Amino acid sequence: MKLSQGYWQTYKEIPNDAEVPSHQLLLRAGFIQKIAAGIYTYLPFALRVIKKIENIIREEHEKINAHEVQFSIMTPGDLWKETKRWDDMGPQMLKAKDRMNRDLCFSPTNEEAVSDLFRNTVSSYKQLPLNLYQINTKFRDEIRPRFGLLRGREFLMKDAYSFHLSKDCQDKVYDDFYRCYENIFRRCGLEFIIVEADAGAMADSSNKTHEFQVVADTGEDTIVYSSEIKYASNIEKAKTKRINLDFSNDQNLAEVETKGKSTCEDVAELLGVPLTHTLKTIMVTSIVEEEETHNMILILGDDEVNEVKLKSFLKADHIIPTKESVLSELGLVVGYMGPYQLKNSLNIIIDEAVDLSATYITGANKKDYHVKGFSLKELKYEKADLRLSQESDVAEDGKTPIKFRKGIEVGHIFQLGDKYTQSMNIKILDEKGSRQSPSMGCYGIGVTRTMAAAIEQCHDENGIIWPFSIAPFQVHFCLISKTDETKKIANDLYENIKQTGIEIIFDDRKMGPGFKFKDADLLGCPIRLTLGERDFNKTGKLEIKLRKDGDGVAVSPEEVIPALQKIISENK
Repeated sequence: MKLSQGYWQTYKEIPNDAEVPSHQLLLRAGFIQKIAAGIYTYLPFALRVIKKIENIIREEHEKINAHEVQFSIMTPGDLWKETKRWDDMGPQMLKAKDRMNRDLCFSPTNEEAVSDLFRNTVSSYKQLPLNLYQINTKFRDEIRPRFGLLRGREFLMKDAYSFHLSKDCQDKVYDDFYRCYENIFRRCGLEFIIVEADAGAMADSSNKTHEFQVVADTGEDTIVYSSEIKYASNIEKAKTKRINLDFSNDQNLAEVETKGKSTCEDVAELLGVPLTHTLKTIMVTSIVEEEETHNMILILGDDEVNEVKLKSFLKADHIIPTKESVLSELGLVVGYMGPYQLKNSLNIIIDEAVDLSATYITGANKKDYHVKGFSLKELKYEKADLRLSQESDVAEDGKTPIKFRKGIEVGHIFQLGDKYTQSMNIKILDEKGSRQSPSMGCYGIGVTRTMAAAIEQCHDENGIIWPFSIAPFQVHFCLISKTDETKKIANDLYENIKQTGIEIIFDDRKMGPGFKFKDADLLGCPIRLTLGERDFNKTGKLEIKLRKDGDGVAVSPEEVIPALQKIISENK
């Protein structure tokens, strides 16, 4: 493609609402245009990258016998009502009515649609396992869309679904998708980590689920890992331990005045003790099928509650902070709460890091007072792993150090169990002629998110640095010339390169070298080929330079194609 004939425009200024590199660079390099909050138009170069990612996805899914389909973007509300997710999805689901007053929604995901397809077309175990996938537009009405394509409202997603009757079959298909995803992100040229994850609202947390995280400093997710023992987990799911903690053995139970000191940090500083001598009390209300339960959570003073773990432990549909009016009814004082002299029965959960043989400083349930020397032994409680991991922790073995890295979730695979097939009354005949509800798997990749994540990982101060496999073009050819003779040499070379199948963009615009080189760096194609008239007339050579490391080499016109082919072959 010749840039003089192309549809492309770059921008010098960074848009005010673009906070992360991928958002800034996709806008500045002319890949996307914002049409509304969290909604973008994909321009020609973006589409080239997207299509390459899609092709990799298709090729790897074909290897595991997954069949491509395409569901409608609008889904009947009746399907969602069968699984009771019509209301559960909340305001993220954009709903509408057709002219017959029937409920519809813009699909945020497609478990219901694929399950409906399955029950209308499959009746026997002989048709299993069945793997179906699509690459299609999704819409989730995020309350605060941000970071461009990393958290938009409309996005392109690959979602796959599998059906099986046995656990062995389900595990095998899951492993197939696991390896499929490894191959996809490896072929995309990305550094990624596979982590244990929480299933959230999608499935039973006891089933297998993994996230595929692209490593990037700007990632929203925290990865807890140890390469030494090959452990990696999203921090929401991570199980780690604290060691060598300082606990108190003060047996003198007494109230102490702590006027205006309502945090563990303030109280520990006032009394001159380590934070691990204090207990942090958190009150949450868990909601299960509209029934509310008030829970007192006790953790060490320098820990934080992992809300995902807490919600999973409580098996709750939702958890919310307990209202102040309820706290008052329970005899609890905000800022001075604790398990001391409780007036009402509460569901008490103590984090596993809390040493029950020690004593603690905790709220006295009286304004401006705490109590020290408090023992937990007399309480009626449950113990659970509820704390958020810290970088000073070790792995579950109690000795192996762990590290934190930031990541961007680009893929997530789940074992859904029979959650959807049961709720939609889907049954097929097994080998014995009995009717059984099949189990399901769900496997998602954010296609446009993968494009953005690649930029978050691969960029510098000058622009994007695309991996070879997903770059919009492999070669960016810059011509710096004023004479027709040199322009003809360059044009002939461009045509010859193009005929070899090498993907090349030719900057033949009437602009200076500085402008062209800045645009080339911004666009980020892996190889830059330059024919500078002055140098070419002196040496008879062109320059080939790699965008990633800036290494350059001079080659004659006859050497250009073999040199480009060699570089591309080495970077497949």
